[in-house]
Amino acid sequence: MAKKLLMGNEAFAHAALEAGVNVVAGYPGTPSSELVETVAKLHAAGAAQDVHVEWSTNEKAALEMLAGASYCGARVLFTCKQVGLNVASDALMSLNYVGTGGGCVLFVADDPGPISSQTEQDTRRFGSFAKVPVLDPATPEQGFAMMRAAFDLSERYHTPIIVRPTTRINHASTFFEVAEETHGRPLPEEGFRKDPKWVIFPKRAFEAHGEINRRLAQIAWDYTHDPAFAQFNEVFEGGGEGEGACAQNGVEGAGASAPAVGIVAGGVSAAYAREALTLITSQAARAGIPVPRYRFIAVGTPYPFPTETAAAFAEGLTDVIIFEELDSVLEEEMLKLAGARHLPLRAHGKLTGEANDRGENTTENIAGRLGRFFDRTHRSNGLAALVASTIGANDLSYEGPLPVRPPVLCAGCPHRGSFYAVKQALRGREAVLCGDIGCYTLGNAQPLDAVDTCLCMGAGITMAQGFAVAEPDKKQVAFVGDSTFFASAMTGIANAVYNGHDVTFAILDNATTAMTGSQPHPGTGVTLMGERRRPIVIEEVLHGLGIQHIGFANPHSLESSVAAARAAIDYEGPSAIIFRAPCIQLKKPDAPVTIDADKCAGCKKCITSIGCPGIGFDEGLRGPKSGTRGQAFVDTSLCDGCALCVQVCPFDAIQGAVGFGGAVPTEPAIYAPNPDPFQTGPIPRVLTDEVNDFQETEIAGESNETPGEVLGAVEGVPVAERIVHSEGPTGPLAGLPLSEEGGAR
Repeated sequence: MAKKLLMGNEAFAHAALEAGVNVVAGYPGTPSSELVETVAKLHAAGAAQDVHVEWSTNEKAALEMLAGASYCGARVLFTCKQVGLNVASDALMSLNYVGTGGGCVLFVADDPGPISSQTEQDTRRFGSFAKVPVLDPATPEQGFAMMRAAFDLSERYHTPIIVRPTTRINHASTFFEVAEETHGRPLPEEGFRKDPKWVIFPKRAFEAHGEINRRLAQIAWDYTHDPAFAQFNEVFEGGGEGEGACAQNGVEGAGASAPAVGIVAGGVSAAYAREALTLITSQAARAGIPVPRYRFIAVGTPYPFPTETAAAFAEGLTDVIIFEELDSVLEEEMLKLAGARHLPLRAHGKLTGEANDRGENTTENIAGRLGRFFDRTHRSNGLAALVASTIGANDLSYEGPLPVRPPVLCAGCPHRGSFYAVKQALRGREAVLCGDIGCYTLGNAQPLDAVDTCLCMGAGITMAQGFAVAEPDKKQVAFVGDSTFFASAMTGIANAVYNGHDVTFAILDNATTAMTGSQPHPGTGVTLMGERRRPIVIEEVLHGLGIQHIGFANPHSLESSVAAARAAIDYEGPSAIIFRAPCIQLKKPDAPVTIDADKCAGCKKCITSIGCPGIGFDEGLRGPKSGTRGQAFVDTSLCDGCALCVQVCPFDAIQGAVGFGGAVPTEPAIYAPNPDPFQTGPIPRVLTDEVNDFQETEIAGESNETPGEVLGAVEGVPVAERIVHSEGPTGPLAGLPLSEEGGAR
């Protein structure tokens, strides 16, 4: 064993590996991503053996792949963030009915705030909806123990189990004793056993529903009576005259009188509440104010609810206050308990306005609410004022307005040029611009103002089609990233082709999953197991789906990008424009641009048109053309040298190497579709039109011809003779520095 300082997600990975997990898969999503990356890192280092790990195309693909492995007896681990479970829900709902073989654990990270998500949905609700047990850790250490126990519980009842940490548990760090080497659990010799139970017919589903209900009752009993799980529902007492810090680790506090009030907390809120109680007790002792006796329960197994443990906790209490993130799950369970058992118990929480109804809890916030709760239930007014003047007070606090600091695309981000080019190509036309989930969601901000809608992953592709049907007089453009293209855009594109929707798809290909930490995807050809395969080429997929116009441009080359965007937008019917340049995290920055003070007119167009954070404005600067208006300046610590601003400036005041901003210049030729999409040889190079410096491909045929017949011959020339091949990597990996092993660094 070795003692290591680990982030919560890293610790969860170690716990799963020590539990003998055989297969790990998921889709990147903050705050969950580091778990899969840690498994991959340990596997690459040889410390994690007999395990397969992958980033799957999306969450549904990941869970279905893992279900198959579980049927063979493998222990499997699924990872995603809360909204990712929506994508996997189709598989999950049926998987619980069919059942599992080897332990099947779903690591689903919730994001109160939300800090980096579209929603604040509560996975505990999803567990109840799907009838899948949920474990809710209060600390990274407890989460480590829960992860190992979850595999045992899954195999005991042949059901998937959800482990639901929240952001602060995922990203907190502490020391852990972990194994220096782990091995996947040996699989059963018999492997997959064929059985009708694996096929979900209505009759089987009806029987399984009864089995689910019975096992949930049994699991609730285990949560109370089995020490392996009862430890996650700790009950203790504290407070009272002369009491110091609240009792820890289940040891009851001193004092003769029985408590009349209780505190219920779940997840990380339990840790906050315990810390708040410690602070209140300490401050009260100094001030000579008594803290009422209280009873505390930390619920780590919210579904199925540990009713018997909660009933024992509630015995003799008149009031309880509940702290949890995000929904009123525990509060509703306490109300149900009080009603079912006819308990004289009043519940205080989200439903009564006495706890946060959204977002994160904090120690200070809970301390203030506890002070008021104690005063209200014991008819005193000392603790609330004490907490407000000590725990809630901060002499360094600033009460004035804070400067607005919205998130922004990085300096040199290729998406900036893509958005700007599309807006320029649309000048004079009414349009709706549909966005998607990723860095490029930030295109909605001024001055780009290029994203009118954003719903969920892949939705921009199909929402644009709805706008096209309802408002055919407007042009619809849907933006989607390269990772999201593979995750959830292809079905929508097929729908556009099938139904003939007049929509332009702008695919922002930066060769990575940038928003969640630069993870690989099918378009990179790089896998977490260290293998490198032929990338799935986006334009080949588009051709296969029936898109007959595909344009290409480097978003750092403004003139060619506008021309390519205009050609795609002017095409009647579904069309596509691929903007291709690597994320700045994948390349070395070019030399920063400079500003000629003699030419700068202080017009601010470089700022008000593209909004690059690498350019600022100093009202104190003076020049022959700017006069007293001030001048722009370049922050050389941020400038990536993409030179988009050079092309935007109307006075040629910004100097820099105009060109490809790190992307590879393409050769003058016409792209031709690959006749053999399954070949493993060299990848067709993405090529450009000689005149317009962008790629444009149109494939047209007779109405009775299949796409294969159209692609098979043009003017009697076999397709094979029209293919231009190149040596070495091209496509999204073109131009990236390669390691000696051939993988992208």
